[in-house]
Amino acid sequence: MADDIYRHHESIEKKEAFKGVWGQYLGGGRRMNVMHWNFVDGVSLPEHSHESEQFGYIIKGGFKVKIGARMEILKAGDAYFVPANEPHSFTSVGETEAIDVFSPLREVKGYTDKV
Repeated sequence: MADDIYRHHESIEKKEAFKGVWGQYLGGGRRMNVMHWNFVDGVSLPEHSHESEQFGYIIKGGFKVKIGARMEILKAGDAYFVPANEPHSFTSVGETEAIDVFSPLREVKGYTDKV
């Protein structure tokens, strides 16, 4: 674990997770993990849910977010909290950059969790 204490953004592999969405696995521990995302404008992630709670922070752009029955449009500087097992969906508004934190660990398809 000592080798994973510090992560430099430029050295973290960026992968296309979905068409128009690139992700970088920033790291994780035994109880949480963190992803960095870049979306092109207008990409929709369909409604889904997972066992992990999710905290997100929008760095650039925005999202039209639906969590449960509530829809909001969020912009840079805004954050969202998704309870465990709560259905949610996202649509990017402009080029969007965001960070997601998952707890407990959430396996993100195509990315390796170093625990």
